[in-house]
Amino acid sequence: MRDLLLSTWAQVRAGLIATIGKFSDEELSYRPAPRGYSVAETMLHIANEEEGEIRYGITRELPEFPPAFDAGRYFSKPTIIGALGEVHARTVTYLNGLSDGDLDANIQTPWGAQRRRIELLWHVLEHEIHHRGELSLMLGLLGHEGLDA
Repeated sequence: MRDLLLSTWAQVRAGLIATIGKFSDEELSYRPAPRGYSVAETMLHIANEEEGEIRYGITRELPEFPPAFDAGRYFSKPTIIGALGEVHARTVTYLNGLSDGDLDANIQTPWGAQRRRIELLWHVLEHEIHHRGELSLMLGLLGHEGLDA
C-alpha cells in the first residue's frame, strides 16, 4: 500500500510541477474571483495543507497547524516549487518509514477525527489533485492549455 501511495503521489506531483510550469511568473498574482486564492496562493495552499495535515494532524510533530505560506515571500515559480519540494520531501521520508500495518492503524487527529492513517494520507493526496485541477482551470481562464492528465 505504501508503494502505491508513493508512486501515485509521484505522478500527481509531476503533473502539478508541469502545471506550474505553464504559468508565467507574472500570472502568479492572477485571482479568478475577488475573494478566491491567486494562482500563487493556490500553489502554496497545497504545500501548507500537506505540511499541516501530516506534520500536525498525523505525526503531531508540530504543536499547531502551521500558518499559510506568505505569497509575498514566494513570488516566483522556483520559490514556490522549492516550498512544495521541501514539504513533500518530509512527507516522503515519513511515508518511507511506514509499514502496511502502520498505514492500516487508526489514529485520532487533533481535530477529533478517528481514521485509518492511509485514509488521512489519501485525503492529502486528493487535496493536491483537487487544487491541481483548479490550477489547470486557471490556465484555461488565462488562455493557456491546462494539464492533460
